[in-house]
Amino acid sequence: MEIIRTPHRAPQANAFAERWVLTVRSECLDWILIRSRRHLERVLRDYVKHYARARPHRGLDLKTPSHVATQRSVEVRFDSNAATSSAG
Repeated sequence: MEIIRTPHRAPQANAFAERWVLTVRSECLDWILIRSRRHLERVLRDYVKHYARARPHRGLDLKTPSHVATQRSVEVRFDSNAATSSAG
């Protein structure tokens, strides 16, 4: 593993990290008064859970990741049930 340093003030150098920071600030931290480091860590932990499970994503046609995962598991179950019912 090798550490690669990115240039200062070059948002295109690490676009994913820059986008994540912008999203966290605009959707979460700009709305909450943070009292301490412990409070910040708790707020960020809760936001990450929300972001990964309940927040709509444009790349998923404004569906939540949990909704997409549920749809996929239903499709897989449906396919496996169809295969067993046609075989029997």
